[in-house]
Amino acid sequence: MKEFSEYLVELKNLIKKRGLKHSAQRELILKILFHAKEHLSPEDIYNQVKKINPAIGLATVYRTLSFLEKEGMVDSVSFGAEGKRYELNRGEHHDHIICLECGKIIEFYNEELERLQEKIATGCGFKLITHQLNLYGLCKECQKDD
Repeated sequence: MKEFSEYLVELKNLIKKRGLKHSAQRELILKILFHAKEHLSPEDIYNQVKKINPAIGLATVYRTLSFLEKEGMVDSVSFGAEGKRYELNRGEHHDHIICLECGKIIEFYNEELERLQEKIATGCGFKLITHQLNLYGLCKECQKDD
C-alpha cells in the first residue's frame, strides 16, 4: 500500500506536467481522501477542508476532484441526482454494492465475476480496458424498515 508521500509526489508531477501552479488546496483534498474510511461527497470533503483552511471554497473542491478523477488519482461512484462520492484510487480494482436508502457503499471483489465480465466483453468483440460495476439495492438495516 502506497504512503501519502508517494501520492503527493504523483500529484506534484501531474501538476508540473499539466503546467499548473503548485496548490496547497489540492494537497489538502488529496490528504483527506487518503485518510478517508468511506466514499466522500464533495460536501463531505468541503466540510473537512474548511475546518483546516476556511479560505477554500466548495468550487475549489469540485475543480480539484474533477482534475484528480480525470488524471486517475481518484475514482467516483455516481448516485444520479444525488451526485458522486469519491475515493482515492489505490490501484486495487473492486466493485460496489450501494444501498439506495441510506447510501451505504460496500466494496467487493469476485474473481469469477471478473472472468465473466471479460468473457462477455470478448464475446461482444470488445477488448476490455477497464470497468466499474455498481450493484444497487437495500442493505440489511434498511430492509428492516420495510
